[in-house]
Amino acid sequence: MAATLMPVTQKEAGWESRLFRKDTFVPEYQELKFALHRKLLDRVDLEALSAMPHDRARAEIRGAVASLVDEETTPLSLNEKERVVGEVLDEVFGLGPLEPLLQDASISDILVTTPKLVYIERAGKLYRTPVEFKDNNHLVRIIEKIVSRVGRRIDESSPMVDARLPDGSRVNAVIPPLAVDGPLLSIRRFGRNPLQPADLLANLTLTEGMLLLLESAVKARLNIVISGGTGAGKTTLLNVLSSYIPSDERIVTIEDAAELQMRQVHVARMETRPPNVENQGAIRQRQLVINALRMRPDRIIVGEVRGEEALDMLQAMNTGHDGSLTTIHANSPRDAIGRLEVMVGMANANLGTRPIREQVASAVNLFVQIARFSDGARRVTHITECVGMEGEHVTTQDIFVFEKTGLTSNRRVTGRFRATGVRPKFYDRLQAIGIEIPTSVFQTVVEIS
Repeated sequence: MAATLMPVTQKEAGWESRLFRKDTFVPEYQELKFALHRKLLDRVDLEALSAMPHDRARAEIRGAVASLVDEETTPLSLNEKERVVGEVLDEVFGLGPLEPLLQDASISDILVTTPKLVYIERAGKLYRTPVEFKDNNHLVRIIEKIVSRVGRRIDESSPMVDARLPDGSRVNAVIPPLAVDGPLLSIRRFGRNPLQPADLLANLTLTEGMLLLLESAVKARLNIVISGGTGAGKTTLLNVLSSYIPSDERIVTIEDAAELQMRQVHVARMETRPPNVENQGAIRQRQLVINALRMRPDRIIVGEVRGEEALDMLQAMNTGHDGSLTTIHANSPRDAIGRLEVMVGMANANLGTRPIREQVASAVNLFVQIARFSDGARRVTHITECVGMEGEHVTTQDIFVFEKTGLTSNRRVTGRFRATGVRPKFYDRLQAIGIEIPTSVFQTVVEIS
């Protein structure tokens, strides 16, 4: 569901009051700030600063900026001087105008559409902010600072990049000539404190019975595919489910941009590499999946399957690497099966439809569909077991579903989590390893109002 667009107010945002001063983004103020920044770079010894501890370096810069502000002929009050010092420090040590947004834990997305047009998402709704960059070059410098930290680059020959922030937040940037009106920057935030299973229950993402089944499935080493649309919460759910993996198992994770938040100690993390300036040296997810099989993994977790690596992932699931987890973009479990078929076909065009479907049916045990609704709530809408093949088709059965029933007066989505009454085929497998799930779990209905 598309997020609702709403204007931002200072009361709703709760940011530092300096963000909302009318003089903060006038050209004269911006020019003063950047003039101070340029003077600072001419005055300080950057090599000496890099060798200092962060706190000491920040204190040195603060002192230097304060001196520069005092030298300015522009009359400034004490509060204005402190604001200028803070913003120049953000330019030097942080991400400039984005810093106040990054410090707000309630923001889930930061979307820079043009240097003068910045939106945020909070609780599933979009708000326009008063944050602005000086110009395109200013925004490009911030983007370059982000991508250089993780060994990536962005320029006219490679004008699109995926990267991450130190806290694991996902970053996508596009610059001209691909971006028509100026650089585009999208930041998908991840909470400082990863969500716990109790948080999913509190947020009504799923029910206790559904969570018990998923916990049991992970402990029983079932292969699980989490499907959903953009921003539905696939990675968040994957992080929660991975917390049920025993700590004595070796986990290998494979991602385009490392963002998974594993709680175990024995985790081997791998990340793809883009091509260099000569368009060589790229390492794709498929190569990492193949390499992971040589690393003696107990579990393989692929952040998201997007292409031909799906074949190797399915083969790994079929050859002794049970308990693997991954995510995929799809609107339903049935669509997820169709997408897996297409991606496996990309890897090997000689495979017929039936062999591909047999691979999917024998490899995947559970599909977990999660969706974001119009009110911003994220809910698990299907827990679907992959049963096998019937003729030419992969057969599935829903164990739990979420049924939307309507909207309240304040536009909140109502509905119910309903167990279909079907006991999964893997129920005996759970019992064989000592996991007992009361049969009443498969008969429950939970209303959401």
